[in-house]
Amino acid sequence: MCKHKAYKFRIHPSDEQKTFFAKSFGCVRLVHNLMLHDRIVAYETKKKTPGLRMKLPTPAQYKTDYPFLKEVDSLALANAQLHLDKAYKNFFQDKSFGFPKFKSKKNPVQSYTTNNQKGTVRIMDGKYLKVPKLKSLIRIKLHRQIKGLIKSITLTKKPSGKYYVSILCEEEITEMPKTNATIGIDLGITDFAILSNGDKSDNNRFTAKMANKLTREQRKLSRRTRLAKEKGIQLLDAKNVQKQKVTVARLYEKVVNQRTDYLNKLSTDLIKKHDVICIEDLHTKGMMRNRKLARSIADVSWSAFVAKLQYKADWYDKQLVKISRWYPSSQICSTCGHLDGKKALSIRTWTCSVCHTHHDRDVNAAKNILAEGIRLLSTQPQGLRG
Repeated sequence: MCKHKAYKFRIHPSDEQKTFFAKSFGCVRLVHNLMLHDRIVAYETKKKTPGLRMKLPTPAQYKTDYPFLKEVDSLALANAQLHLDKAYKNFFQDKSFGFPKFKSKKNPVQSYTTNNQKGTVRIMDGKYLKVPKLKSLIRIKLHRQIKGLIKSITLTKKPSGKYYVSILCEEEITEMPKTNATIGIDLGITDFAILSNGDKSDNNRFTAKMANKLTREQRKLSRRTRLAKEKGIQLLDAKNVQKQKVTVARLYEKVVNQRTDYLNKLSTDLIKKHDVICIEDLHTKGMMRNRKLARSIADVSWSAFVAKLQYKADWYDKQLVKISRWYPSSQICSTCGHLDGKKALSIRTWTCSVCHTHHDRDVNAAKNILAEGIRLLSTQPQGLRG
């Protein structure tokens, strides 16, 4: 079965190529902002004149007033329009997405997406990347071979000053062998993932481990920023401020990379070993409102972990069953089914008042999540079970 799979690599552009990327980032940002402005104006006009037919703006109409737009990849500008259309669609379908925002050149992450048309994007000699509108080849760190047909690429500049390319390929993904095994997962903070078989995956607390170094470097940044302001120096012209910003950004990037690597390895291992994975559908945004837990919840990245399980399950023909967030998995005895009532988070073990089974709170919850997932799966029509 053909699926879309993305590969991310670091690239090392020359100064000339960095200038080209900066121009491309700026043009894509400009087109996005112009289209968003024109859409807002058109919407306000339509409200005043209900019978008026709205004509949506396109990137091509701006090239007369902004001739420098012709110097960059036209497909990058077209993708800016597609991304804005998708943002509008998401907003009107689900208000939780928020209304599309104007892009700022001060945003530390800059990127643009372009498509591969008849080999305009390709890897050459295993160490160079060819992109549209750029005559020279970009050095790429190809730490693994890509497979399938390249569909599109996204070029990104991170706050650390590093450049990356994400290559989206359409390829044939081989299904993993069936194991006939099922597992329930309860996500936590003390332990990251607690399995219904009693195994626990450690919460590595990557941010907490880097906290002292981050605090020290952020204090340096604050001090240098304050001194620059006192001397009346623009922050963009203060080299020591910009240098310290990169230092802080690289520390954060290291934390993100460590966490992503851990989540990828854990999710792949679970998908390999189990055909059915049952997990609670947590409302992370709501839980983040708890100031005492917000930092810890952000550090564990539950949402990213569930997303990785989902797309890997789709790839390899496995099943991910999500249990309602309101299901009282921590309150039910997994042995006899007695509903024992709500318990404070400080209670980590408890004994059932009916069958007197002693439970580890999290393992018991994982067992209940598995049982509920199997029940939900059994109620689905045969064609939806995979």
